[in-house]
Amino acid sequence: MSIDWPTFGLDLHLEIDPGAGRRAGLERALRSAVRDGRLAPDTRLPATRRLADELGLARGTVRAAYDQLIAEGYLTARPGAGTVVAGFVRPGPDGTAADAVLAPVRPRHDLRPGSPDVSTFPTAAWLRSARRALTAAPSEVYGYGDPRGQIELRTALAEYLGRTRGVLARPGQIVITNGYVQALALLTRALGPAVIALEDPGVANHREVVRHNGARVVPLPVDELGARTDLLDSLEVDAVEVSPAHQYPTGHTLTAARRRALVDWAREDGGLVIENDYDGEFRYDRQPVGAVQGMAPDHVAYVGTVSKTLAPALRLGWMVVPHRLLEPVIEAKRLADHHTEALGQLTLADFITGHGYDRHVRACRLRYRRRRDLLLARLRPLTDGLPPGLTVHGIAAGLHVLIRMPDGGPTEGDVLREAAAHEVAIGRLADRWHAPGDHPQGIIVGYGTPPGNAYSAALDALHDTLRQLVP
Repeated sequence: MSIDWPTFGLDLHLEIDPGAGRRAGLERALRSAVRDGRLAPDTRLPATRRLADELGLARGTVRAAYDQLIAEGYLTARPGAGTVVAGFVRPGPDGTAADAVLAPVRPRHDLRPGSPDVSTFPTAAWLRSARRALTAAPSEVYGYGDPRGQIELRTALAEYLGRTRGVLARPGQIVITNGYVQALALLTRALGPAVIALEDPGVANHREVVRHNGARVVPLPVDELGARTDLLDSLEVDAVEVSPAHQYPTGHTLTAARRRALVDWAREDGGLVIENDYDGEFRYDRQPVGAVQGMAPDHVAYVGTVSKTLAPALRLGWMVVPHRLLEPVIEAKRLADHHTEALGQLTLADFITGHGYDRHVRACRLRYRRRRDLLLARLRPLTDGLPPGLTVHGIAAGLHVLIRMPDGGPTEGDVLREAAAHEVAIGRLADRWHAPGDHPQGIIVGYGTPPGNAYSAALDALHDTLRQLVP
């Protein structure tokens, strides 16, 4: 549709997909306009009421779309100036400015969930492992290889996962992937036409991946005991994706009773459990919870990556596949990209077998625990003695916490607007639900993202943001 905003001297063609939902469709259309350069940096957008009238949407829908793009760094809320397009990096082939907008500038205080502190990447140790691995590697490594991945890495992972996560695996049933998303896509394809339950709230991108690869998604509710695995019998699904060690975004750990219900369902119905162990190494108040896969290896596909322990840029993940799905998964991997890049696999194998990976994970666990403690200390004046005030969830593990808003208190939109004024980027709970509705309000704070020298200032900015909203 073409929208005329004469007051702002702006004509803009927005393609809003009605099938995506009103808010999601508007978010995608505006995001695309910014990425394509059709909305230039510093362009002032219409007020939410005016744009809502132009599009025939509720004002709250437009405000929610603006808030999401502010949180992502595409837009900026400026006091007295309304909402404007953020400044963007535009490198051309020769390093000079080009017309194409590539990526938003990183926010000043980045507390968005989902990323580790990549400044802690063990560059020197990684280079030593790479040098050893490549020096010893035969020339065949530089050709096309096994779709499952390098045997050196699969062997190292079988030992490491058994020792640290209680996973029962042989190298032959491990498949190396380009991260979690590819693993989920391959498993979905291997299942064929299927119905898969995903946690609600959960990761929106995972729902898109499952649908894109031919399966139907149904929500599996999550409460304070973790995913409602006791409901699986009534959902009539073929598979379920769960994060038992540390559910995202609530942070709950699946209880022993719920684990038993999950395994019983898989055995009795022949269902597949996709275990997302995205940050299982980072538990702070007791030993890490063992993987569900060890309870039912014939019914659980265990998936992990180095995206939280080392860096997402490595694009290295793995899955331990039940024997009945191994051949379909290997074939799906072969057709997808033949195999994951080999040299990084050999480097990681050396890093694991030389115990450099263990040392790095232990150091990160201590570092992130200290960060969590600092975050809780900054939030404590806002959460103590304020019933019903802010409540903090998911503090025992991982790289994020969920902060629930009090009933009748500030909304997620209120917090995001105030956060933007303090140049803080955070996540919001609303984007993690399967469908819009009267859901609890909350924000998600990632304490892994900022480099160490920026963390204290980010906490100060977050504290100032919330202090403005909580009486």
